[in-house]
Amino acid sequence: MEYKVKDISLASRGRQLIYWAERNMPVLMRIRERFERERPLAGITIAASLHVTKETAVLVRTLARGGARVALVPSNPLSTQDEVAAALAEEGVAVYAWRGMNEREYYNAIGFALSFSPDITMDDGADLTASVHKLAYGASDDTVQHIRETAGSIDLAKLASRIRGGTEETTTGVIRLKALHREGKLLYPIIAVNESYTKYLFDNRYGTGQSTWDGILRATNMLVAGKVVVVAGYGWVGRGIATRARGLGARRVIVTEVNPVRALEAVFDGFEVMPISRAAEIGDVFITATGDVRVISLDHILRMKDGAILANAGHFNVEIDVEGLERVARSKRTIRPYLEEYELPNGKRVYLIGEGRLVNLVAAEGHPSEVMDMSFANQALAAEYLVKNKLGVGVYKLPDELDVEVAKLKLSSMGIEIDELTEEQRRYITSWELGT
Repeated sequence: MEYKVKDISLASRGRQLIYWAERNMPVLMRIRERFERERPLAGITIAASLHVTKETAVLVRTLARGGARVALVPSNPLSTQDEVAAALAEEGVAVYAWRGMNEREYYNAIGFALSFSPDITMDDGADLTASVHKLAYGASDDTVQHIRETAGSIDLAKLASRIRGGTEETTTGVIRLKALHREGKLLYPIIAVNESYTKYLFDNRYGTGQSTWDGILRATNMLVAGKVVVVAGYGWVGRGIATRARGLGARRVIVTEVNPVRALEAVFDGFEVMPISRAAEIGDVFITATGDVRVISLDHILRMKDGAILANAGHFNVEIDVEGLERVARSKRTIRPYLEEYELPNGKRVYLIGEGRLVNLVAAEGHPSEVMDMSFANQALAAEYLVKNKLGVGVYKLPDELDVEVAKLKLSSMGIEIDELTEEQRRYITSWELGT
């Protein structure tokens, strides 16, 4: 079986979506041109667990032009664009993805990707990489059984020993993989793509900032002006969301944090800062962006105004206590696509977007192509770097010179020129002798 998608007849529409993304991803297209000439990934098999979107398709095509065989599966059960999956399948990509997978189907997809015995894993959230490690260490939970159902005859226990390395796209995944390494259990090198400046400074801040609000507005068609918006977490994602809320006319933007430095940054950036327990009684719209569990608890939800809207911009659906909400709700009904109304025991109603999953990919299309251009340029260069360099086990940042290369390509594609240091200036900032 080379693919499993929702409807292969959607391929024509998918090709149009991919074409539009390619038009807006000039950096990755320039890397593709070089990859076609040099074929740096010839003979390499890549198992990729990424959001199956039009931008991901541009990355997959680029890797393929570089000589790689790619098996693509989702990194979230609700983020797949079925038209794009169909288009890739029709092109011959080994893709196993459709929107609305249940847990078994999701891990069946991971098993499908691993059945190709990859040389490189490419991840967004670390489910694929974590699965490889669980298999290597002999775990036997339900997810492992689901993986085995589609993995074929491959020896899953020995799979990690032949993998050259992996990449990780997002903050949540990097945290998981650093924890794995800290415990002495990481089995192969990982390049933390998320730690490249041309990824997190732009993707996390501008990409998530805009696409989160895109998802909220598509799901609700609400007016942001005049609302009180509460953003949980002030990392780069939270900063982007809070800044866009202010730009959309929110009456108040409140930030909740556990990190004193980030809380202070939020204050100096002009936002109110307070505990979530206080903010719960004030907010109209709540958006989580922390990567942690039950940041908005059931107790917080019960304190909220009638009509409060809940959305999550973190990778996993654990930041809002959806289980607790489901448990105590008197009733639940779908009001609009991806918008559920819950009646609470106190008679109030709250509205949850996208089951508490990634709002920008469930209710919208994810990040704009222009910002994913840099993120996926880093992914392509990371795959090439793993092939050309033998790394020891660890979690690495992509070398700064590749980060700079991506930035230069992006500026060039935008028609922007910058200054260069003179020889005198270069000597001055690299010397200890020169001073007053």
